[in-house]
Amino acid sequence: MTFTPRDPNFEQRIRASFARQAFMTTLGARLVHVAPGEVRIALAHRDDLVQQHGFLHAGAVTSVVDSACGYAALSLMEPGAAVLAVEFKVNLLAPAAGSEFLAIGRVVRAGRTLTVCAGELRAGDTLIAMLQGTMMAVRDRPGLED
Repeated sequence: MTFTPRDPNFEQRIRASFARQAFMTTLGARLVHVAPGEVRIALAHRDDLVQQHGFLHAGAVTSVVDSACGYAALSLMEPGAAVLAVEFKVNLLAPAAGSEFLAIGRVVRAGRTLTVCAGELRAGDTLIAMLQGTMMAVRDRPGLED
């Protein structure tokens, strides 16, 4: 799908917002691609992010895909709007094994208030997880701009 952003500075806005996300910094996540309706975030394997079997923890998986979807939704919102996830479902399809992971968030349908997104986490060609989520545009709330 091709989307037209409402904010001509959407990429700069997303990069600035991502830079303020302390949790993504804690995970070591890197914003690697920003386009209208699509965002990609890379995450390297780290021993402090794994569960007891050595796979990337489902909490880290979910967090990075949720952020990719949230930023994909934000890429289509007008200046001054912020985005919050209001619901999502995650399917964990394979153990999160690998040295590098890529979270991809894509807008499926963008509405004025609600945006439906599809996300995935991959390790190379292996599909690790899928996420379907609904993101909400938040407007006119002090402290919640992008």
